[in-house]
Amino acid sequence: MIPARGVHRAPQPVTLHDRAMDNLRFIRETMERSASFTAVSGWAGVAIGVVATGAAWLARGRSEPTWMAIWMGTAAISFAIAVVGMVIKSHAAGMPLVSGPGRKFASSFSPPILVGGLLTVALYLSGQTALLPGTWLLLYGTAVTTGGAHSVRIIPLTGSAFIVLGAAALFAPAAWGDAFMAAGFGGLHVLFGFLIVRRHGG
Repeated sequence: MIPARGVHRAPQPVTLHDRAMDNLRFIRETMERSASFTAVSGWAGVAIGVVATGAAWLARGRSEPTWMAIWMGTAAISFAIAVVGMVIKSHAAGMPLVSGPGRKFASSFSPPILVGGLLTVALYLSGQTALLPGTWLLLYGTAVTTGGAHSVRIIPLTGSAFIVLGAAALFAPAAWGDAFMAAGFGGLHVLFGFLIVRRHGG
């Protein structure tokens, strides 16, 4: 009696429909990447968050001119970190930093920042520096949200978090200003920076 042999089933061939869906998915993802500004650096965000946290600690209890100088210096350092981070990430990915999506990101990000600069001068000269933390958080959040419309999805979400925190800071006691700055420019940058690193590489 001949023993029965195990029946080996041939692997199911990939159907034309499945192959077409895979191709469409690949095309869609490629188009999304090419239409989005993906050079926002998560590691730069983490570094900015660390710098801002230190600045909040250093600025606490200082005179208005010293407080302003600390935060203006922090803004300049943070801008430099962000630019260097984007240059490194775009170079590593082999994509031009000054591209269509990059120009759209910059043109959408810049107006709220320019408005923030004008309001900073006006509020400082009028002695209303207590309003600056909330104003900065709100307008920075607006810039990140509008610029993020041309980037990956997590960027507008980051901006929305800054807007919520800025709105709270506007109506909070003035003594809490540096705490809100630490939570926003420090904590949110670190949190979302790590998320960008994890989900979008660097």
